[in-house]
Amino acid sequence: MFAIFTELGDAVTYRLLGLTPETRLAESIHFFVADTAKIFVLLVAVIFLVGLFRSLLTPERVRGYLQDKPRGLTYGMSVGLGAVTPFCSCSSVPLFIGFVKSGVPIGATMAFLVTSPMVNEVAVVVLATVVGWQLTLLYVAAGLAVGVLGGWLTDRLRFERYVEDFVWQIRTGQAAETAMDTSLAGRVRFAAGEVREIVGRIWPYVLAGIALGAGLHGFVPQSFFAQYASAENLLAVPAAVLAGIPLYANATGVIPVVEALLGKGVPMGTALVLMMSVVAISIPEFIILRKVITVRGLALFAGFLGAAFIVLGYAFNAMI
Repeated sequence: MFAIFTELGDAVTYRLLGLTPETRLAESIHFFVADTAKIFVLLVAVIFLVGLFRSLLTPERVRGYLQDKPRGLTYGMSVGLGAVTPFCSCSSVPLFIGFVKSGVPIGATMAFLVTSPMVNEVAVVVLATVVGWQLTLLYVAAGLAVGVLGGWLTDRLRFERYVEDFVWQIRTGQAAETAMDTSLAGRVRFAAGEVREIVGRIWPYVLAGIALGAGLHGFVPQSFFAQYASAENLLAVPAAVLAGIPLYANATGVIPVVEALLGKGVPMGTALVLMMSVVAISIPEFIILRKVITVRGLALFAGFLGAAFIVLGYAFNAMI
């Protein structure tokens, strides 16, 4: 199915540019060309198709779905909605305020915010092309479990203590929802708008991720990763979590890096926790959330996610 992208990489690298096969530069350029074509085709196709189904799913409706539900059911609904609503970090603050002021439990709110960047339909499809559906579903299950556990712990710790006072003082009525054109043409326009908005927002990060993956694939020797990132090195998993903190990308953008690392022999768990760390506990994400959560609250949140990712990394490495 994806052989056409490999053929495109061959055509550009070996015939158009005339590079010699199996050289470092040729391998890097081939990786970049093939992965760029594959990922952007998948991005456009998946975002458009999901947009057709999500044409009525606005943030206001998400809040409505989560209100006045039993606590356990709310956690499940939160992570489920998070998985199909890939809001970016720039939406974190308004979503957080909207959820809290609508009466959604703080645990459900945090479960949603944990899951949305880590697990979304675009990243799932792209990741499946790299590691296969079986491992992708295992990653999804792990991400949903972290979201549910995070929501439950947030409520148990009475996390509302760490929400800035102004959030509770904001007087917001239910936002008036813009009438949605539910005709087929209207849904198509909405889906096309989703493609323009999401791809237009993330394409620099996707290209940066592919370029980094191409560099790792072509120029970093496999012996380097065998020495420092093997499953026998117990510090590799915590180091991968720490390495993701200063970076910023969405899940789709970091997948090419995961692909390159796996190709160099880095264990699955180590590569996947790097991806989780980049999208869930990066410094830019926490700078944004600092507007509504105290420093102590963010420290607790980051500590939980870091610990959860380390446990998952060791578990993945032991199983695979």
